[in-house]
Amino acid sequence: MIMTWPTSLPRPERTSFQRQRQDARRRRQSEAGPPAYGRRFSSAATMVTLSVLLTRSQREVFDTFYVEDCLDGSRLFRMPDPTTEGWPLKDPSGAQLYDESGAPLLMSGSWLCAWGDQPPRETVLGIEFRKSFNIVVMP
Repeated sequence: MIMTWPTSLPRPERTSFQRQRQDARRRRQSEAGPPAYGRRFSSAATMVTLSVLLTRSQREVFDTFYVEDCLDGSRLFRMPDPTTEGWPLKDPSGAQLYDESGAPLLMSGSWLCAWGDQPPRETVLGIEFRKSFNIVVMP
């Protein structure tokens, strides 16, 4: 069963966002000269580092999602793509696009994710909590 990221949680913080594609290459041994690479596999995942700033009640939602819903991070889940979901849709000149009723058009996207190697980390910031975590976005 694939779980869904709780809608009550805020968007990930932009300042902590980091993305790196999985290295799909295999290094070939050579006795001299520059390194040579061949393709190891054709479908590379993307590793993403995120953090969310949470209230006490949102912290409980996050912890329940990770521990109970995702079985301590062992289940796949879907989450909104923070680089796409809800952002304004614009034309090639950069102007905002609207529908017939005048409502702004927004982009949509989601990721199929696995939790990263380490469990989420928590930092207390006054009355808020920052959860930092790694996910693997499936190809």
